[in-house]
Amino acid sequence: MDNKEKVVLDAMKKAGKPVKGAEVAEATGLDQKKVGKIIAALKKAGKVSSPKMCFYEPAK
Repeated sequence: MDNKEKVVLDAMKKAGKPVKGAEVAEATGLDQKKVGKIIAALKKAGKVSSPKMCFYEPAK
């Protein structure tokens, strides 16, 4: 896992609830499109789940 993936995952854990990509981007200071790509990669790797459309949380 690269550094930006860790930053995105940490921001999701800190939120403590399912969050939108825009919220993660705001919390991390990363570009929203970049965050979207990172979330997609984390989801494909099984590290992030989507409990409802457009909301993401760390996989349990």
